[in-house]
Amino acid sequence: MTDSVKKRDFSKTINDTNRAFISNSAQADQPIRVGFILLEHFSMVAFTGAVDTLVTANLVQSSPIFEHVTLGIDSRKVVSDLGIDISTNATVESLAIQHRGDIDILVVCGGFRCSLETNPRLTSCLKAAANMGLIVGGLWNGAAALAHAGLLDYQECAAHPDNHAFLRENFPLLKVSDKTMVIGDNRATCAGPVSALEMMLKLIGQLKGSDVVRAIREILSCDQVAENQDSVPLQLGDNPTLPESLLSIMELMRNNIEEPLSLEELATCTGISRRQMERLFQSHLEASPSRYYLELRITHARRLLLQSNESITNIALASGFVSSSHFSNCFKDYFGLSPSAARQQRKKA
Repeated sequence: MTDSVKKRDFSKTINDTNRAFISNSAQADQPIRVGFILLEHFSMVAFTGAVDTLVTANLVQSSPIFEHVTLGIDSRKVVSDLGIDISTNATVESLAIQHRGDIDILVVCGGFRCSLETNPRLTSCLKAAANMGLIVGGLWNGAAALAHAGLLDYQECAAHPDNHAFLRENFPLLKVSDKTMVIGDNRATCAGPVSALEMMLKLIGQLKGSDVVRAIREILSCDQVAENQDSVPLQLGDNPTLPESLLSIMELMRNNIEEPLSLEELATCTGISRRQMERLFQSHLEASPSRYYLELRITHARRLLLQSNESITNIALASGFVSSSHFSNCFKDYFGLSPSAARQQRKKA
């Protein structure tokens, strides 16, 4: 299957109703509300990874684009797999899913020791969410709760390998996937902690665009270790499966922030044509090389702005901008506020 086909298939995972809702929310400047239902002995690392994507998404935007709440089933106190008691915001019974925007995405957080048995309160809540057309997801073995509610019939789902046999035996209408993550038809499931983060990033990308996801990866994936390596240099969340020529260009861009290379120079250094380079970026990153390079420089500038007392003029020059006015315009276009306003906002936080 080609990359273009994959992208078209994935773009269908959120239906027209959800797309209209997201559009309306954006126009009304309302954050997308995500509810996390915590099962007894839920995986703390899977849950925090999922939440961290939402919190980080808010950090890289000028105003919050996500809100999240935690929900218990039988009580407002839930014990995690680490033995830590977590006080939730509410219970599923007190959650009134009556209008779009009360909750927009509902995620069941499972874990290695979570029960796979049905719970009437949880099942009722999930069915109500599905009837409202919400996106419903499951982390780890949270897919079992969706299956009990009949929300995965005739669909593919991901779950922890230890739960595959249970799901196949008890829910013959669903297809258990060998993939670590499956998103489709307003359903999102994943197998464990790492894929929980990736699942949320995929959803964020669909709802808020690839620019936001790249900004989140800049922060959360800086220490990602390549498979079969003990240590790798700190990077900006590069995917090691990307073509070598594309990775080389991205590295050149990172190493030449203060004095940016032209697109022709980048292409020449890696032995490909400019047209080939543009196709690589569009196919794998859904951005032009110049846009990606600008994002690198802008995010580099933002770090300097918020983590140092350097003047805005010096930061602009250190980030490859010929003038502070050009830098300010680009910064405001990308982050929604001026450099001076961003620095002032951080001081107040």
